[in-house]
Amino acid sequence: MPPKIRIIAVAFSFLLVIYVFDLVRRRHLNEEYSVGWLVAGVSIFILSIWQELLDYMTSMIGAVLFTSTLLFFGLFFIILICLHFSIRISALTRQINRMTQRQALLTNDLYRKLREMKKA
Repeated sequence: MPPKIRIIAVAFSFLLVIYVFDLVRRRHLNEEYSVGWLVAGVSIFILSIWQELLDYMTSMIGAVLFTSTLLFFGLFFIILICLHFSIRISALTRQINRMTQRQALLTNDLYRKLREMKKA
């Protein structure tokens, strides 16, 4: 890997890790979600520093250039993040539906009790 690209990749991974820690510290990102981003940042750092590992991974996936390997793993990470958020959105949608139904039942019960009190 050319030195310029290595320096950029190391700087990017370092800034990503620092930024994730800052987001968690300021409560803009939950710890649950920070783990994936920290793993991504550390992985980029390791692949940037350890040239032999990057060459091995490049040959394992059948790529010619190391940039293809980094792009492959970046795309893989994005797919995993999208899948994770789809699962979370589905669970939250079910939870909102249950809460809405429960709210409707409670509201109906409250109005029924108010009508009974007015009749009495």
